[in-house]
Amino acid sequence: MRVQRAGKRVSASIGAGPSHDGQPDAAAREAHEASQPPASAELRRDTNRLEAFSDGVFAVAITLLVLNLVVPPHPPGGLFHALVELWPAYLAYLASFLYVGVVWINHHAVFKRIRAVDRGLFWVNLAILMTVVPTAFPTAVIADALREGNAADSKTAAALYALTLSLNGVAWFCFFQYVQRRPRLLRRESDAGFLRIDGRRATVGIVSYAAAGVLGYLVSPVIALAIFICLPIFYGVTSEGLRSARAGDREQP
Repeated sequence: MRVQRAGKRVSASIGAGPSHDGQPDAAAREAHEASQPPASAELRRDTNRLEAFSDGVFAVAITLLVLNLVVPPHPPGGLFHALVELWPAYLAYLASFLYVGVVWINHHAVFKRIRAVDRGLFWVNLAILMTVVPTAFPTAVIADALREGNAADSKTAAALYALTLSLNGVAWFCFFQYVQRRPRLLRRESDAGFLRIDGRRATVGIVSYAAAGVLGYLVSPVIALAIFICLPIFYGVTSEGLRSARAGDREQP
């Protein structure tokens, strides 16, 4: 009888409902996740190592951007004028800082919905990091080209910047496609809807940055630079998914 009562108490604790604040009980959630068998021996429950490594890479990538801001050569008394002439470097830094920062925010939002990782997820995550780290290079190129004032070089620089950011969008698209096809990696079944919407956002990003590159090459690099600044703001505002994805989250008990 004592064994049966103890078993009932354990079952009751595992099947506990929401806590007093309306959130699912932590012990029940952990028990549910532990009850999900891995599809392969390569599946790992802990995402902390992957997230910590990614955070480190994002930190390095965003820090490298400031290396493009250097004291300009100037004659005595000409510092103010020289600093004003660095306006392309300031705008390029702003665009790239916002971009890398928003990629990091979106990365965090996605991994709140992922409970486990496998070998393939490591690789697609590396693709995201690989396409973020070089951001400092096209940032320096477009800032230098606009400062020099050569039209042909400025157009080429805008196209290079757009290409780099579009490649990151391709990496994100591959990431979402991979995770959507492996629901065992997700915390909840409803999280697949969030990832579907984020996959569409990645597609919009690819098209938008490519279009900005075309405009910058055919019309004006300054127009492209303005778009490069505005797009990360949009993705920052929608980093938790569009309205339909957030509504789906609220419907969960």
